[in-house]
Amino acid sequence: MSALDTSAAPVAPATPDDVPGWFFRADREAFAHLLSRQTAAGTTGDLLELGAYLGRSAILLGDHLQPGETFTVCDLFDLDAPDDENSAEMSMSYRETLTRRAFETNYLAFHPELPVIVQAPTSVLADGRIPADSCRFVHVDASHLYEHVAGDILVARDALAKNGVVALDDYRAPHTPGVAAAVWEAVFTLGLRPVLLTPEKFYGTWGDPDAVRADLLARDWRGEGFRLDEEHIAGQVCHRLAWDEPEAVRRPAGQRSLSRRVALDVLPPFATRVVRRALRSGRKAA
Repeated sequence: MSALDTSAAPVAPATPDDVPGWFFRADREAFAHLLSRQTAAGTTGDLLELGAYLGRSAILLGDHLQPGETFTVCDLFDLDAPDDENSAEMSMSYRETLTRRAFETNYLAFHPELPVIVQAPTSVLADGRIPADSCRFVHVDASHLYEHVAGDILVARDALAKNGVVALDDYRAPHTPGVAAAVWEAVFTLGLRPVLLTPEKFYGTWGDPDAVRADLLARDWRGEGFRLDEEHIAGQVCHRLAWDEPEAVRRPAGQRSLSRRVALDVLPPFATRVVRRALRSGRKAA
């Protein structure tokens, strides 16, 4: 942690759900399923996360780390961004809450050791410090700027072993068009094969998509209450997965309205906090 960090120690979360973040059920299940299938098949390889926020997804990735594997997390945390655009994005979305100290507290609440932490722009990983073909799973959830995401995708491509999987966050959010541009550019010009789409993340491989798809379809998603649909994109087959909550529990009395759900799910973190504060103020006034 920074020598200048004199703030009170963060409170350790009791459960992973207590960790703030945007890592929803469909993606939690997809991560766990794909990682578990890799382990069951004897597939080994390191894990890599570019952009960790407060550790919600890193905690789950750490659950699937096997002996002899390395889990690396790269994030600026509370360092200054190297360029004005990235700094503006951080100030708008994460500056108030994102610290390395908070991440470490959250992660250590569930694991005895921290992952390897690279506190720097994700662009530093382009120098080869992640060995080529070493990773079985890479999660990209750092900058939303096109140039940065395109670079992160190249890092993932070089790091992934045969049939390794990359998960790319915010590929379709209204406030992240740069991510969408970089993701679909990789599909149409860099050989990235789509395998799975959720409302928040794109899953793909530079290996055999049929092999990854077979792992995905080895589970009865529909029988567990999920929606699973097949899509065809420029001759490639992929699936869409979403958690289909029963209507009886989707909106019980007093639960958030559709407009509130949409606002909290798609807005960047800073705007989400503004919405939450406004909603709390409204309740107090009532």
